[in-house]
Amino acid sequence: MQVAAFCAERAIGLVVIGPEAPLVDGLADSLRAQGVAVFGPSKLAAQLEGSKAFTKELCDRAGIPTAGYVRATSLEQAVAALDKFDVPYVLKADGLAAGKGVVITESRTEAEAALTDMFGGQFGAAGAEVVIEECMVGEEASFFAITDGTNILPFGTAQDHKRVGEGDEGPNTGGMGAYSPAPVLTPELQTRVMEEIIKPTVETMRAEGMAYSGVLYAGLMLTEAGPKLIEYNCRFGDPECQVLMTRLTSDLAKIMLACAQEALDGVEANFSPATAMTVVMAANGYPGTPAKGGAINLGLAEALRDGGAAKVFHAGTAMKDGQLVANGGRVLNVTAKGMSVTEAQKTAYGAVDAIDFPSGFCRRDIGWREVEREGKC
Repeated sequence: MQVAAFCAERAIGLVVIGPEAPLVDGLADSLRAQGVAVFGPSKLAAQLEGSKAFTKELCDRAGIPTAGYVRATSLEQAVAALDKFDVPYVLKADGLAAGKGVVITESRTEAEAALTDMFGGQFGAAGAEVVIEECMVGEEASFFAITDGTNILPFGTAQDHKRVGEGDEGPNTGGMGAYSPAPVLTPELQTRVMEEIIKPTVETMRAEGMAYSGVLYAGLMLTEAGPKLIEYNCRFGDPECQVLMTRLTSDLAKIMLACAQEALDGVEANFSPATAMTVVMAANGYPGTPAKGGAINLGLAEALRDGGAAKVFHAGTAMKDGQLVANGGRVLNVTAKGMSVTEAQKTAYGAVDAIDFPSGFCRRDIGWREVEREGKC
């Protein structure tokens, strides 16, 4: 393993595995076998993100509230399973699909066509198995925790905007923008999430011999019956990472190292009371085939005005003949802070408007739910 050899040669003290694919492939196990401290779960534990069916069955065993589901391994089985659900149908590729493996359809005909595409290779190996779920009703939010397998450190909240279009229309993406904290996750709801979802997950996985170490990112649906788990990610995620880290005032490296050393007991994570918002600037065509090569003229003096209240994180960019160009689907994350969602939104979009990216687009309504709530106060 080249990464493990590299770490051994250079006496690397801590490795942080960001993407989900290396976690699911077992990179953390290889590094730990070489005595390298790792922030990230083992291959077994990373199934929480690598397989939606694995997570659903864990919820069954641990009594974690989630949507009803059927696991299907063939097109015929999946089509028959539709009889158990009402519209809209929620169809999920079981494996990793870069945040795009969820399809919500409004009719039986659409559902059968989507299942045909999934089993036909639309999402590659990720769609070889499909989970069909009941459609939960409520508002989505994200809760983060860091655990060393025993101790659990709450690590903030956020609200993502998964659909590509304004008003939450269109296909799912990896995320078109987010803000943190998410006021909709009240202190009372956060306590319920810890007690009903996070703690049972950590305790059950430890008891079953696959102790989880790293960050647990719980995607939640806030239903009338309370918070229910939609899915887990084994990483901070884009664009939630940007808003969480923009607010974090504690030393992240110390927290990660304590987690890797199974020494989280007594560690604290402190955050600025400010709101942080990030707006994703994507290439035209995303989440389908993005238009690569489009010129970007950042206008940094304008984008980073107000004493650094805005930051521009590069995600899918490259330099070509001295020109910054788009080189992926989600290209830039423009992030700003404010003392309210409304204020952070204003600053973020002011910075977005200073960036010249003709072959790109963004949603203009990131944070709209909370802006509406703030306007009614």
